[in-house]
Amino acid sequence: MINRQNIQLSLQSCSLVAGFMVWVLISSLISQMSSDINLSAGDISLVTAIPVILGSLLRIPLGYYTNRFGARMTFMISFLLLLFPVFWISIADSVFDLAVGGFFLGIGGAVFSIGVTSLPKYYPKEKHGFINGIYGAGNIGTAITTFAAPVVAQSVGWKSTVQMYMVLLALFALLHFFLGDRNEKKVKVSVKVQIKAVYRNHLLWFLSLFYFITFGAFVAFTIYLPNFLVQHFGLSPVDAGFRTAGFIAVSTLLRPVGGFLADKVSPLRMLMYVFAGLTLSGIILSFSPSLGIYAFGALTVAVCSGIGNGTVFKLVPFYFSKQAGIANGIVSAMGGLGGFFPPLILASVFQATGQYAIGFMALSEAALASFVIVIWMYWQERMKTHTERNGHSVN
Repeated sequence: MINRQNIQLSLQSCSLVAGFMVWVLISSLISQMSSDINLSAGDISLVTAIPVILGSLLRIPLGYYTNRFGARMTFMISFLLLLFPVFWISIADSVFDLAVGGFFLGIGGAVFSIGVTSLPKYYPKEKHGFINGIYGAGNIGTAITTFAAPVVAQSVGWKSTVQMYMVLLALFALLHFFLGDRNEKKVKVSVKVQIKAVYRNHLLWFLSLFYFITFGAFVAFTIYLPNFLVQHFGLSPVDAGFRTAGFIAVSTLLRPVGGFLADKVSPLRMLMYVFAGLTLSGIILSFSPSLGIYAFGALTVAVCSGIGNGTVFKLVPFYFSKQAGIANGIVSAMGGLGGFFPPLILASVFQATGQYAIGFMALSEAALASFVIVIWMYWQERMKTHTERNGHSVN
């Protein structure tokens, strides 16, 4: 049983790395792509945000199908389907080609909900936060591509760089065929019944809001930073990729830390610190500071989003153990959508005002609202615990 646990944790975590490596191909190489394809600032914002759409919405059915058919089959089919958009992007010569390929590239981001649904089946509840945190560290795949792809593209060209990812996808499809767990516990309750059991629960939508902000901030900065650092601060594409990879690495490595701390202390108390930090960072970034201060604000976002991401996915299986597939899918989908809108909003705000202040203040205000909700949830839990203890003492 221990061997089976280790194999699945390692295989699925590495699979998330591969999926996220593919997911950010366009945003990582957009500077090189724009030298061959005529792209306006609006086109760049659109084609870099498009992969997030399917990467978000597809998380709901993938969470469900993971419970229904197992992670082995769901991962394997996802990687095979990704071969098409990767090839399409490698021969793209128009905005339309990038948009179409980018849309289906979203499958790479959607695979996140496979592991968070499958892996908790192999571990006791008191380890779910840490295990999902380790799996979620697969976000490092975005850092690998963001840093490495521009460097490789300088030597072989961006089209050949994209085609290399087809080998990676074929390899992981084969790994799941041979090493995936054929005997994973299946849940065959219909999707309609599962959705009906959770959609009226306000806790589901609170958790969705929290992940919308924490994971949304992570995705948004991953997409937005490479081109922003080039255009706004005049950095080279490789330097911008290196700095963005640093942001991703910090956020990713702190995700298991967030899950571990959520296992040991109150996860709601952890979220208070997270949203307080995001509120502060939004204010710092809204003043369009120098590169040094901007880096501090962005790193604060990285720290808070990483810890927050790990903490939220401690709470999902805690509140929705019987509907984990659908609940994981909905919450993670909302997180992905949280990464779709901010780059477009920031681009629109900049075109209208010449600065990004309003967009970053929106992040600050959303984090502040979440901070208030978390405090309310925390005191509700305290009151519930107090009432239950008094009830037992009376009995």
